Amino acid sequence: MCSKTDSPENIVDALKYNSDGLIAAIAQQHDSGEILMMAWMNKEAVAETLKTGRVCYYSRSRQQLWRKGESSGQQQELIDFRTDCDKDTVLVSVNQTGVACHTGRRSCFSWAARDGKIETVEEVIVSPDELYKK
Repeated sequence: MCSKTDSPENIVDALKYNSDGLIAAIAQQHDSGEILMMAWMNKEAVAETLKTGRVCYYSRSRQQLWRKGESSGQQQELIDFRTDCDKDTVLVSVNQTGVACHTGRRSCFSWAARDGKIETVEEVIVSPDELYKK
């Protein structure tokens, strides 16, 4: 875990990024412990998250920063920022506004192995069309 005396730059530089300059980030609801999603961060996303308190990721498909909720309104407020023992994965403890998944489910982990197949275990809360105003 990072201490409050560490500057964002020190924290950014202490992390270990993969060959693409990315680090895996797991988002967890701070009060329930629910795992919401996994995404990637680059150094710029980590720095912005730590400076603003609003979680920012890196979109590999768009090749740019992705500020969670910028198109859906479903933002993540940073509560705590942690790293694993190898400093190659981060855990962002968040206060999630609305749903976390682009499919309209609370969590991106809404499917489970059941009886030899993958089944939906969490239903859509808000339609993706409504989320993204399509």
